Amino acid sequence: MIARRIEKIVRERLQQAPGVVLLGPRQTGKTTIAQSIAESVPSVYLDLESELDVAKLREPEVFLESMSDRLVILDEIHRVPGLFPILRGVIDRARRRGEKYGKFLLLGSASLELLRQSGESLAGRVSYIELGGIDVMELSAAYDAPHTTQDELWLRGGFPDSLLSESDQQSLQWRMDLIRTYLEREIPQFGARIPSETLRRFWTMLAHHQAGVLNNAMFARSLGVDVKTTSRYLDLMVDLLLVRRLQPWHANIGKRLVRSPKVYVRDSGLVHALLKINTLGDLLSHPILGASWEGFVIEQVMSTLPDHAQGYFYRTSGGAEIDLVIVWPDQAPWAVEIKRSTTSHVSRGFHEGCQDLKAGRAIVVHAGPDAYPYSESIEALPVAGLLREIVRSAI
Repeated sequence: MIARRIEKIVRERLQQAPGVVLLGPRQTGKTTIAQSIAESVPSVYLDLESELDVAKLREPEVFLESMSDRLVILDEIHRVPGLFPILRGVIDRARRRGEKYGKFLLLGSASLELLRQSGESLAGRVSYIELGGIDVMELSAAYDAPHTTQDELWLRGGFPDSLLSESDQQSLQWRMDLIRTYLEREIPQFGARIPSETLRRFWTMLAHHQAGVLNNAMFARSLGVDVKTTSRYLDLMVDLLLVRRLQPWHANIGKRLVRSPKVYVRDSGLVHALLKINTLGDLLSHPILGASWEGFVIEQVMSTLPDHAQGYFYRTSGGAEIDLVIVWPDQAPWAVEIKRSTTSHVSRGFHEGCQDLKAGRAIVVHAGPDAYPYSESIEALPVAGLLREIVRSAI
């Protein structure tokens, strides 16, 4: 079992707020974290996909008040949206009794709807945390040779059951089953009336377009629908925490900047499943190689950034380009170039972008295990090394 860094953060937040909302796609390990926490404190766990557990909430206020001396864990909370205003009342009454912290741990697999509903009722009462897939730092803590397991993480993705499968074929089958579950069960439950085959085609198109600048018109033409429809499809995938829109960095620097976001299927293993890539050998010879690696690194970094830092990309019409710009509130931005190979040359566009942004650090992140000076002004870091630098700077 691979320990998740987020568990410590959840425990800390439960000591600081009445409730914590832990968001993440299905099967990322939210329930495992909740059950680990439940073993250390008096608690009650309810799975809101279980009819038996939902039945316990026939009179929710009575039930929740009766559990006031325990941490109440509600899994798949978005299945019962009517609970949010009730939770608000329970939390407010507990506050008046002097019980300010650690009342509820809410787990959800969707972003927008859950945030909208809970925000209306629970503003100022809960803290939000997002759980992504397993990252390379967690692998480093779990294995003796992190640079040899990193490729496996990239190929199979960060879902624990996929990563820890006995073979690449079993891992691929697990991911194909997850995709099918989303298409046939999960997405319809959110009220989306989209034919599953149409959404599969769209999801696969996103995988082919990994790391590309968003072109809704192209997607619309390929699917035979209008642009508003593909925008709605994309919004849905983003809300389900399956796709990331990386926004362009923008400022008044006197240059024409790309204004559209770049789009990534967040889990690299799902990219490869959608494209029927089974083994590392298949991946290393596939045209998606560079874009897949870029998406893998982007997701590793974005999932590690603290709340007060932001990630963007930078591109001008004149050719200046930075794969990832990390913006901090109290220091100059970091410019990150993502390379699979340690022998690749940094482009002129990266140097120009660093000058445009007055970057405080210029970093080439690569697939190898070592950190070293890349040039006089650029440092080379492995993926885990960059994540550790981010964690260190966030303290």
